[in-house]
Amino acid sequence: MRFFLPAILISVALAGCSSLSRSHESPDESPDESSHKSSHDASSAIRVATYNIKHGRGMDGTLDLRRTLKTLESLKADLIALQEVDDQARRSGGVDQASWLAEQLNMHAAYGSFMDFQGGRYGLAILSRRPIQSYESWRLPDGNEPRVALATRIHTDSGKMITAIAVHFDWVKDDGFRYEQARETIRRIQAIETPWIAFGDFNDVPGSRTMNAFEQIGRNAVKDRAATATFPADHPTIEIDFIVSGPPNAWLPASATVIPESITSDHRPVLTELYLDYANGNESLKSSQAIGDLQAQALGDPNE
Repeated sequence: MRFFLPAILISVALAGCSSLSRSHESPDESPDESSHKSSHDASSAIRVATYNIKHGRGMDGTLDLRRTLKTLESLKADLIALQEVDDQARRSGGVDQASWLAEQLNMHAAYGSFMDFQGGRYGLAILSRRPIQSYESWRLPDGNEPRVALATRIHTDSGKMITAIAVHFDWVKDDGFRYEQARETIRRIQAIETPWIAFGDFNDVPGSRTMNAFEQIGRNAVKDRAATATFPADHPTIEIDFIVSGPPNAWLPASATVIPESITSDHRPVLTELYLDYANGNESLKSSQAIGDLQAQALGDPNE
């Protein structure tokens, strides 16, 4: 949803019987199994992105999920959080968008429903190159719309389990609902025993109490100062999409990049590359020169 805009009341029923109201387990899979090989040399590296896709409707008003697919392909990401994702809703042609995108990208998908909407559902999703071992939706305090955070458990290429949490918080100017949703998400994160990533449309800005709360428990992947804004996509003026990883001693985040895609959605994608186990003996990451080199290596040209 757009940030700082009046709430749009949508007459829908809550998805109280959502298929994600409980934890879902996948069949046993070896951590070494993968649908296709890693594009990384370092097994600790995870290429991570977040993108509010606005159900495939672009700034030009055109509904075109293939255009969304092309943008996602260009990111070459291992793990993607998607917001404003429809599942068989009339406005988007009855398509299960998360499953379709995952199939086209040769990835695995998990979906978290906010609400029933236009004959289907509306919510958020996570796409993963690695098999998703389990997933569940965390019901958050209601705001102008119902909200969940979608938590997935995934083995990295090195076999380490991580938890990836997609978020999309309330969007109106008063941050009361948004902050309560963030607090509940953080409460759930603090019970996690694995390294974690929280990524998505936070609908709040750096220095806000929502973002400060997340930065007390994790590291925010810092964007290039020349291009930090992510919304609106055609002429971005505010930074509301983030990738936070924790606990802080488990990760070394490279700097994040805002991808200059101005048409496909009303948000721009954010991309970073994270490295596990920085505090556990990866000496090559401990000099400032090495960190700078990794930042350059990690992102490269996302439009290749």
